[in-house]
Amino acid sequence: MSRQSDLRLVALVATFVSTVSFIYFFRTDQILLYGDAVAHINIARRVFDSQTPGLLQLGTVWLPLPHLLMMPFLLSDSAWRNGAGGSVPSMVAFVLGAVGMYRLTASVGSRMAAWIASLAFTFNPNLIYMQSTAMTECMALATMIWAMVYLIDFAQNVEAESASATLRKAALILAAGILVRYDGWFFSACAGIAVLVIWWRSRKVARRLTQKALIQFLVLCAVTPALWFAFNYEVYGNALEFMNGPYSAQAIAARSSSSGGPPHPGYHRLTEATVYFQKSAKLNLGEKHIGDLIGLLALVGAMLCCGTKDKRPVLLLWAILPFYALSIAYGGVPIFMPQWWPHSYYNVRYGLQLLPAILVSCALLLDLAPVSTRNRKAAAVALALTFAVAAATVWRNTPICLREARVNSKSRIVFETNLAATLSLFPPQTRFLMYTGDHSGVLQRAGIAFKRVLNESNWPIWEDALNHPAGYADIMVAMDNDPLGPSAARNRERLEPLSVIHTAGQPTATIYRVLP
Repeated sequence: MSRQSDLRLVALVATFVSTVSFIYFFRTDQILLYGDAVAHINIARRVFDSQTPGLLQLGTVWLPLPHLLMMPFLLSDSAWRNGAGGSVPSMVAFVLGAVGMYRLTASVGSRMAAWIASLAFTFNPNLIYMQSTAMTECMALATMIWAMVYLIDFAQNVEAESASATLRKAALILAAGILVRYDGWFFSACAGIAVLVIWWRSRKVARRLTQKALIQFLVLCAVTPALWFAFNYEVYGNALEFMNGPYSAQAIAARSSSSGGPPHPGYHRLTEATVYFQKSAKLNLGEKHIGDLIGLLALVGAMLCCGTKDKRPVLLLWAILPFYALSIAYGGVPIFMPQWWPHSYYNVRYGLQLLPAILVSCALLLDLAPVSTRNRKAAAVALALTFAVAAATVWRNTPICLREARVNSKSRIVFETNLAATLSLFPPQTRFLMYTGDHSGVLQRAGIAFKRVLNESNWPIWEDALNHPAGYADIMVAMDNDPLGPSAARNRERLEPLSVIHTAGQPTATIYRVLP
């Protein structure tokens, strides 16, 4: 069977897994468990459904490409309300990632290794759940994997006529990754260094032929994040708004610390941060000792790749490890796991970003181990069984990403469902004033279009409405600790309390009628 036939088969298997799993999680109401998934969907929806529609609705902190890709699928009200529209780009990225895993591994290893890496990726339980949601993990993985495909192609054929075209393809995919998640920035910087080294070590004639493509590569990888800096400066007056603004990870971590709680594990401790990230990666592979075994095999495989010139480029996949270690230690990005203090769930899904590095390193062990062909086949069977057992342990205990979503969504979903039920009782022409930064899912569940709701994304109208709500809304929804609380206190004489929504673990929401 040819490589093209293998790729088509991988695509079919991944598409089947993606479709079946999405149907299951959709029918069991589990694709909107992550609050971030709900937020991604509603950011995308606001671009065209808003009192002030336009690209400024993309906001800051989260990068724009996932939301732009979701938009066409959220034009349908039903696909918006049930969340299905937000899942489509993630599902497509999952299939592309599986195909890319085969291409990537086959470019430096055997067909057998490529099949094991791609199937282990396709049948990873945590990834199967995440691809059915509007989360960005699969998109980030797909861009990283396919960038590696073309980077390895460039490294192997730097003196061929196709080298320039290959380098341009890698640049376009890296630019897409830069606009998906911030780990794409770090990975692109590492890729740029690797490309420069490969280019410089090539023959003079090859350098001359690829010089223009190299400049285009470097410029595109530099200009893409610069555009995000410019967007933040133009909209917020602060080019670093996504890093140090009020909704950034650092600001959230600072508010948590000011509340009197101890710092999260790994805070300003790089070694501990590295340990927590690699633990989360193992938990996304398998429960208990099976995850440790796979991690050990990956480490051995990576070490053997160091000594093999044609396989050395795959080590670039491990650049994700220092990025997340630094982010945990100094970027206000904690990871909590139930097995270790503080024994809760938060950002465990980040460990999935190390999945390509681990799977490719493990699969390449089959080619690097000094054994006979017969023993290599036996080793392939053993490795495949190891991944199968790991997946079985994860399904038996419930994928940790799904557990995280379930645990952290319980009170939020109850609160949003109750508040949505109350708001849906008002007439269709009712205008609302509501802060949606934390609970945009209320409007999604109630089917209330954003163009009927004046919210914090509607600048500069929002600021005026906080001082004079009577001119902008019929109903105000104020929650504890949101900007409408002080507004309600200032305008008490012009507000009539209608009902109060109490939910354990969530803010109290008070619904007011705005008097003329």
